[in-house]
Amino acid sequence: MKRIVIFASGSGSNAENLIRFFQNSSNAEVVQVLTNNPRAKVIDRCNRLNVSCLVFNRAAFYQSNDVLDFLSLKNPDLIVLAGFLWKIPESFIKSFPNKIINIHPALLPKYGGKGMYGMHVHNAVIANKEAESGISIHWVNEHYDEGAIIFQARCRISPEDSADDLVAKIHELEMTHFPKVVESLLFPVHGSE
Repeated sequence: MKRIVIFASGSGSNAENLIRFFQNSSNAEVVQVLTNNPRAKVIDRCNRLNVSCLVFNRAAFYQSNDVLDFLSLKNPDLIVLAGFLWKIPESFIKSFPNKIINIHPALLPKYGGKGMYGMHVHNAVIANKEAESGISIHWVNEHYDEGAIIFQARCRISPEDSADDLVAKIHELEMTHFPKVVESLLFPVHGSE
């Protein structure tokens, strides 16, 4: 059984989508969710879905090995950042090489980097009158949003679209593609379809 650990900081809609996707799988499961936000809605989602959720603070993440040691005990096959806002320490990347991925609500390399998350991204995309946006799923390295891209999906932006309209389009892409990409990383299929 492949083991997935999710990090989330906010509402947890992507975390819930992944948990539900793998809930009835005989091959993979979400074994743990971790959050740095004691008020995150992802905690309620985990309670409702009967998935363990650990809340940790900055000291446990950056100044000690508490979170890293806990993660090692969980022995994840894949660590998924689903709306997690803190930069991943290099010690995590070294301990779990090619096992940490992130989803970003824009077509990287555009609109990535420190401070570019959530509505900050969507407002910037709309302000710059982009014709399209989308999602990027990428490997995590020591820099924000700079790891190798695994998958991108695009959506058109019409001139009358607001940032909220774009949020809805991005959310739809996330719900459709994120679980399938996670599954494809856990169970690579050789050859083409």
